[in-house]
Parts: sequence; C-alpha cells; structure tokens
Amino acid sequence: MIGKKVDLTESVAGEEDPGASIELPISPTSEKACPNCGGSGRTASGECPVCKGTGEVTAGIGGA
Repeated sequence: MIGKKVDLTESVAGEEDPGASIELPISPTSEKACPNCGGSGRTASGECPVCKGTGEVTAGIGGA
C-alpha cells in the first residue's frame, strides 16, 4: 500500500462499530464447596444447615 491513503475512520471489514468493546456476561458469584460440611452436604447431625444438603454454597468473586 505504498502511496495509497487509507481512511482509518471506516472499517475495512464492514463492522458496524469497529471500536466497540465486547461485553461478556460475567457472574459476580460462583459455586464452591460448603465450608461447613466440606462439600459432602452432611454433618454429624444430618443434613448440613448451611448448604441444605447440596454440598455447595454461592460465594462472591473477588470479595463481592
């Protein structure tokens, strides 16, 4: 492209907005093993009261 001027304000690929950012769905929480029962869903007295027997609890990511 020597000697040819290129207009950088237009997309050469035909995108509607080449400068737009892509937003990905990010959940601020995730599932982790229940700290009360160690992920088993059970305690010595029966069903774990913290996770209700699932063995998993919802935890915030990054302190959320």
